[in-house]
Amino acid sequence: MKILANDGISKSGIAHLENAGFEVITTKVAQEQVANYINTHQVAVLLVRSATKVRKDIIDACPSLKIIGRGGVGMDNIDVDYAISKDIQVINTPASSSNSVAELVFAHLFSGVRFLHDSNRNMPLEGDSNFDGLKKAYANGIELRGKTIGIIGFGRIGQAVAKMALGLGMKVIASDSFVGKAMIRVEFYNDQFIDLEIATEPVEELLKHSDFITLHVPSQDGYLISKKEFDVMRDGVGIINCSRGGIINEVDLIEALDSKKVAFAGLDVFQDEPTPAVQILMHPQISLTPHIGAATVEAQDRIGTELAEQIITLLKHEI
Repeated sequence: MKILANDGISKSGIAHLENAGFEVITTKVAQEQVANYINTHQVAVLLVRSATKVRKDIIDACPSLKIIGRGGVGMDNIDVDYAISKDIQVINTPASSSNSVAELVFAHLFSGVRFLHDSNRNMPLEGDSNFDGLKKAYANGIELRGKTIGIIGFGRIGQAVAKMALGLGMKVIASDSFVGKAMIRVEFYNDQFIDLEIATEPVEELLKHSDFITLHVPSQDGYLISKKEFDVMRDGVGIINCSRGGIINEVDLIEALDSKKVAFAGLDVFQDEPTPAVQILMHPQISLTPHIGAATVEAQDRIGTELAEQIITLLKHEI
């Protein structure tokens, strides 16, 4: 039975699948050729990440498909309900990338509060000619310890962010329409730990009281953060989005940055991905990464293994 991992899969995932008797194909097939390739090679399982789209046309055109797998959490690039209606199993790996995304959130936070994103742009240009000037420009950094972080979306990734924030000595506010409260365990050396229960609050309260805000929600219709929300926030807030593009109104974000209402932003995802607006890319108060939240060796290894285990469990009687 053949598996097409069109957006790649870790070596550990390939090994698991091959040891179970599957043939794993890692050839990168262009989006417009995916259906033809699946039919030509009688592929039973299509694995994707965020690049390949699996819409109704592919589902209808490929009767050999038994499973569609998404390496990661969000499945907005797959017509999930339609696939299920055609008796195709749809799987993902919601737990595998949480830690990696949470760490990227803090990479952007540290970058913002210590001006690393701007310093790394200007030091190569002026470091030898304007060292003292740059030193003065970046001299007013702030600490994260003791500050309040607001987490919008308190699923696995949001809870991973909370755990790291608590470890740094931050105060945590969370908001989620579906999660009322969560127990966060912060682990230390020699099997020591503390448990802290965090109850979620209305998003309006979070916006008012947070020094930093990080978003961890699925793709949705309309903006979650626009001028109305920016106006409620504290002056000098920092905002991070490592979840989905299109949930922040980027025009309003630029205005909020220019007015100093927002001190800095960290963006891993963009409204017009993969061609972000030049105003976003060039803004000196935005720390930028190209949608790499889950792109760590450890996360990809976990994702590959978790996908393999689910596939083997679902198809073990058909090999």
